[in-house]
Amino acid sequence: MSTIDRRKEPRQPATGLVRLETTTHPSRIVEASLLDVSASGFRAAHADWNLTPGLRVRFSHQQACGVAIVVWTRILGAEATSGFLILAPA
Repeated sequence: MSTIDRRKEPRQPATGLVRLETTTHPSRIVEASLLDVSASGFRAAHADWNLTPGLRVRFSHQQACGVAIVVWTRILGAEATSGFLILAPA
């Protein structure tokens, strides 16, 4: 079975930590592992199932920082993976 890649931008593999801080009150810090990056977003693995679509976060990783929104989260066992759209680079 083949899948169609609908991405508008190429993704580049990436590694390292991503620091995510929710913009909700009270805010919370989530440390995640960077999986890949594109010009307008990134994907990260983490263990916080509260990172739900629509949640805004401040982010910082080796290649960029700014404000992003969670677009999707997939939970598989004890680990979650989320895709983020960058709203405003710092």
